[in-house]
Amino acid sequence: MSKIPWENVMTLTWMDGAKLLISALVILFVTKIQFFHDRLSALLIALPLTSLLAIIWMRAEGQGSDRIANHAEATFWFVLPTLPMFLVLPWMLRNGWGFGAALVANCVLTVLLFFVLVTILKPFGIRLL
Repeated sequence: MSKIPWENVMTLTWMDGAKLLISALVILFVTKIQFFHDRLSALLIALPLTSLLAIIWMRAEGQGSDRIANHAEATFWFVLPTLPMFLVLPWMLRNGWGFGAALVANCVLTVLLFFVLVTILKPFGIRLL
């Protein structure tokens, strides 16, 4: 991984404001739907909305196809260790775990599964770190 260009990260442009507004509106829209239809909200969230938005923003900012492809491929691998959370969290909440404890436990589980995935994929030449 190359050196992070902090001057680019910390500088905000009008495009950053537009991305923030549109992305926030998508999240707001989905959470509002949840008030009356939790399954539809879950379906919308299951769509890779944030990834799609990020890819659109990358393209709008002139990033090349190779960089976008790398982003999409890495996203695939990073999603895998998060999937068990969507089964374990509901189970924990339905079996008496408090929300905060269940959330922390699932965050720890996800981090552990991420490192397991990194270890499994390394011999195949897939480097996530």
